[in-house]
Amino acid sequence: MQTYQGKIYDADTHFYEVEDAFSRYLPEKFKKDWGFTSRVTPEGNRCMYVGDRKVEISEGYTSAEGLVPPPGKLHEWLRAMKDGKDNVEMRVQPTPDMFNRDARLKKMDEFGVEACTMYVGEMVACISYLSEPVAANAVLHAYNRWMLDDWGFSYKERIYSTPIVTLDDLDSAVAEAKWLVANGVRVILMPMGPFGGRAPADPYFDPYWAILNEAGVRVTFHVSEAIYMKDHMAVWGEPVQQSRQRQTAFVWMHGYGERPVVETLSSFIFYNFFERFPNVKLCSAENGAEWVPSMLVKMDKCRGMSKNGYWPCGQLKSRPSQIFKENVFVVAYPEDDLAQIVAQTGSADYLLMGSDYPHAEGVPEPKDFAREACEPLSAVDTQKIMYDNGRRFIPARA
Repeated sequence: MQTYQGKIYDADTHFYEVEDAFSRYLPEKFKKDWGFTSRVTPEGNRCMYVGDRKVEISEGYTSAEGLVPPPGKLHEWLRAMKDGKDNVEMRVQPTPDMFNRDARLKKMDEFGVEACTMYVGEMVACISYLSEPVAANAVLHAYNRWMLDDWGFSYKERIYSTPIVTLDDLDSAVAEAKWLVANGVRVILMPMGPFGGRAPADPYFDPYWAILNEAGVRVTFHVSEAIYMKDHMAVWGEPVQQSRQRQTAFVWMHGYGERPVVETLSSFIFYNFFERFPNVKLCSAENGAEWVPSMLVKMDKCRGMSKNGYWPCGQLKSRPSQIFKENVFVVAYPEDDLAQIVAQTGSADYLLMGSDYPHAEGVPEPKDFAREACEPLSAVDTQKIMYDNGRRFIPARA
């Protein structure tokens, strides 16, 4: 089995928020209806609330005592449960590196990780509840200020945290982008899907993208509830914003599956986004990678079908598949068949590894990704996925 000894860029890691992460900078007038709080339900489960609205999917992730799922142990836990070991403990005490950037650097040194993309914690479950633009921008700016305090946006050129921006209000997005760039941001997290009936690459939003393009800021789309799908789910009689226990396979497949990320990324390409903003690169995180081959084939086919049709931002100069490979990066799951994906697309240059640390769903240590996912690949392609592509996505600065 392949034992990877090279450098590592971990493209999917997370922190956990401290108690005042959501309230430290939130203006008082928003706290009652839009403040984020963690409460213990009458059933004894810890759950996030936005105002008085319960974030159903967050219930039970952490215990009432603040214990968290053990990093990288989900498969081990599932195997134990399958074998009838009903006394398996799926909660552990959180460690300092889950909350503190200097402690995280030590953990990264232990893991052999040079640098990482750092995603949000409980916030990822709450974004879809921010349905009112003025309040949403106030909440997100307050959260981003906390993130700057505790993690920085480019800490020692090793931890690249991902402040959140929404395009629900263009003026607010422009102001936030300017503030983030002034504070050294390298990568931004955005919700998947359209904003106010417009694609994110619609020229209406160009003032926002021009700021990111000038600074070479990257943009990521991490798995979360794609709330723009709620009306479509309703047509099928499928409610959204449900707990994990009540969420159907249909919603997992379409609401949390490939559809939101495929629609979002293909929209950028068909809107000729990279012709206007070549310095902005996009990344999909924790959406897997098995959808990529079919997406590339379908985009190329649809470009041909609509060659003489309407192109809102001008006809593409290259095949959509080539534009994708040059401008989009994808964090694969360790269980993805990477050999098949590389063979079907003809390239490993857009693929990234991600440990999902400290979440349970990932691998115990980042190097384990090479063992689980890259075994059939060449040493060259393994090096690309484990390190080189990550450093192309966010190049190190002196």
